[in-house]
Amino acid sequence: MVAASETALNRVDRGVTRAFVNADLQPTASFVQNPDLDFEMGAIQTTLRDAVGERNLDILDATGIASTLMGDSIATNSFMLGFAFQKGAIPLSLEAILRAIEINGAAIEMNKQAFTWGRLAAHDMGRVRSVLQFRARAASPTRTLDEQVAYRATFLGEYQDQAYADRYLAAVDKVRKAEAAVSPASSELTEAVAKNLFKLMAYKDEYEVARLYTDGSFAKKLADKFDGDFRLKFHLAPPIFAGRDKRTGHLRKKEFGGWMIHAFRLLAKLKFLRGTAYDPFGRSTERKAERKLIEDYLAMIEQRMATLKPERIPLLARLARVPETIRGYGHVKDENIAKAMAEKARLEAELENIHFAAAAE
Repeated sequence: MVAASETALNRVDRGVTRAFVNADLQPTASFVQNPDLDFEMGAIQTTLRDAVGERNLDILDATGIASTLMGDSIATNSFMLGFAFQKGAIPLSLEAILRAIEINGAAIEMNKQAFTWGRLAAHDMGRVRSVLQFRARAASPTRTLDEQVAYRATFLGEYQDQAYADRYLAAVDKVRKAEAAVSPASSELTEAVAKNLFKLMAYKDEYEVARLYTDGSFAKKLADKFDGDFRLKFHLAPPIFAGRDKRTGHLRKKEFGGWMIHAFRLLAKLKFLRGTAYDPFGRSTERKAERKLIEDYLAMIEQRMATLKPERIPLLARLARVPETIRGYGHVKDENIAKAMAEKARLEAELENIHFAAAAE
């Protein structure tokens, strides 16, 4: 997006400039407002080709390649540097670049390896792709439905408690038995419910944010990526303390210092308050809406499974997948909920039409 911007293109000289572009698309502010935004990748590539010329342009998924090869997207820059160097676009010696990586002192071996992989990609991308395919298959074994359900139940147990996880398991089991009874070879509806009920039940509220920041994984990522002294700052819009924008009425984020980690530790321990009368965050419109989505979804399961027919499974699976479109936070999430509810009503009307048509026959 930035490479094809007016600011960048004003500095391009066709036939002179050589461009090595990372095809990875990073979310922009517009994407946050509209998750279904079309980035028009084809148009961007055409713009770049027109600006620098076909022979002077290389576009590659550097982030995806570097992440697969090195296990960390931070290796992307060194990978791109190696690619450009091998193409003859870096007026420095190999020894000078490797020495600079050593002097920099950050993740020396990883950066050297990423640089070398970039050189190989420029020389023989086919060999690199074969390694990528092998590693992707090895790193991403396909989980069975049972494994997926078990993983999500474990997550929900940590998110809230075992009773909460058991409620999820009972709902999925009800759907699974009903689907198997009318269509033994089908699992489409069960898979849709297992995924989307989990999504609704694991909504990211204040307690969950606190838990994720303090369960050890965040600290590990910091230790892996940063050395020496550093300070943390958090940009948050807690509904109890945050002010609202006078023009839009939306909550405004405020900056909080590293001391918030201590507040998160305390808050994570209070997750048992979630959804109770003593939950200080539970009275907000957003939290009420999230809890209602769960209850409505469970009620839909209860109602639809009692009269399940094989011919209705594809349409019911679409209905079960409606929560996939509910993304974002705050007013963005509110807008997506409204759209999802409109789609839900449309699908339910379609199901009723099928029901009445069958009854008439």
